[in-house]
Parts: sequence; C-alpha cells; structure tokens
Amino acid sequence: MKIILTGSLGNISKPLAINLINAGHNVTIISSSADKAAEIEALGGVPAIGSVSDVAFLTKTFTGADALYAMIPNDLSSDNFRAHIGGVGIKYAEAIKASGIKKVVLLSSIGAHINGGTGPISGIHDVEQALNKLDGVDIRILRPSFFYTNFLNSIDMVKHAGILGANYPSDNTLMMVHPRDIAEVAAYEIQQPFTGKTIRYIASDERTLDEVASALGKATGKPDLKWVEFTDEQSIQGMLQAGLPQEFSRSYTEMGAAVKKNILWDDYLQHKPELSKTKLEDFAAEFAAAYAK
Repeated sequence: MKIILTGSLGNISKPLAINLINAGHNVTIISSSADKAAEIEALGGVPAIGSVSDVAFLTKTFTGADALYAMIPNDLSSDNFRAHIGGVGIKYAEAIKASGIKKVVLLSSIGAHINGGTGPISGIHDVEQALNKLDGVDIRILRPSFFYTNFLNSIDMVKHAGILGANYPSDNTLMMVHPRDIAEVAAYEIQQPFTGKTIRYIASDERTLDEVASALGKATGKPDLKWVEFTDEQSIQGMLQAGLPQEFSRSYTEMGAAVKKNILWDDYLQHKPELSKTKLEDFAAEFAAAYAK
C-alpha cells in the first residue's frame, strides 16, 4: 500500500512509520521541518516537507495514496486552540476530497463526542465533524485516552515541589494510554479493510490519580508522593509561570475541569475497549528513567 502519515516523527507517527515500513508498505511522512527529511529517509520513508495548513500541498501529497493517517500537530503559538485544530481538520477534509483518497485513519481523542468545554479536545470534535461530512470516504476514528507521557511534563513538579497534581482530584479515575500502544492500533487499522465512519477507543490502563502518584513515587524513590488538586486559577498560573502561553494554559485547564466533572468518559464507558499492553507500572519505569536524567 501507499500510505501517507501526518505527524512527522512524533511519539506516535515514528513507531507507526517503522511498523508500516517493516511490513513492506510505501510510506510518505509529512513534516513541516526540512531537518527531518534525512531521518525519514533513514527509516525507509519518503519525506514530504510542507504545512498541514496548505491544501494544495496536502492534495498533491495525498493524491494516488491508498490510505491516510491524519493527526493534528500542536501549535503552541496559536491564540485559539479550538479554531486552529478544527481549521486543520477542514484543510484535511478539503485535501481528502480533492485528492480522491478513500481510506482514512484519524487520530482523535477520548471526549471528542462533546461539543465544547473540553479544551483542545473541542477542536478534535470539530475535526471529526469535518471528516464525517465526506461522502464516499471510509474513516476509522481512533479515540485514545490520556497519554502517560503527559506526566513527563510534571518531573520538575515532583523534583522541586515534591507533589504531583492538576485541577482534578486524586480519587478521579483516569483512562491512560501509551503512544506506542496507539501506534500499534493505528498500524493494525490502516492495514485492515473497513467501511463507513466508525470509532475505536484505545486505553492501556484505568487508575485513580492516587494510584498514579503512588506508582510514580515508588519508581522515583518518593514512596510518599501525593496527588494534589489545584484550583483552575492555580493551574493557569502554574503553567504561565512555567513559560507556557496564555491560550495553552487556559485550554488545558479547561480540559482538566472536564476531567474533574467526569464528562470525558461517558461514551468511552459505553464502548469500552480491550485494554492495551502498557500498564501504569510499565510507564512508571519509563518515568523514573526520565526523572533520573
């Protein structure tokens, strides 16, 4: 198959590319950075350097392909996350239609069934809506849960404050997944026949934040590590003090508020998947290795 991957050589796209290349497929990898071209070629892929906001570039790249893996790259400089994410989705839809590609695997998110009030996930909702309007295109929507690797951003908090936390409580259950597990599922789905517009959830483990803090604490030699719930204002101020942009801080705090309300999981709980292989304790070892650097 000729397969197009978006997401450059990110935490999901790189292992996905390796999987598909090793399976003998012709894989083109879209990246906005020309510096990635040599690494893409070294993997056995074909680099396509350009912007996901350029419909003409996307259309040219998509034309003649058998399948597309579509994800929305982050843009921390955006002053409106939902508009940015949803806008890229519209560009994808336009290019899919113009290129004639008929098979798409979309990386979405748990909670994408909700229209608004979920931070960046609101934009992913809009992407789903844009692609679902396409006629004659088969789309497999992947809705992964919270990435374990997001906790790597809290290493400084653990080191310097001796706590782990966010603006949701310790007794909340969090559905979590490893990017490698997502890549495995995406590789499988791209190589399978499917029809219509369908959804698959992906999760590796389901644990409370108390359990998360305990596991990461034990792995880093801090067995008394506790999860601390912040207010929304504390969440925003903490991110701003860490140098993150205003819109990022606002949007991700809104997503945390949705976690606290337990509204992100409603549809997931009605369509629970078989859990993938990477458990919390497996990630804890990875967290400890990053913590020790």
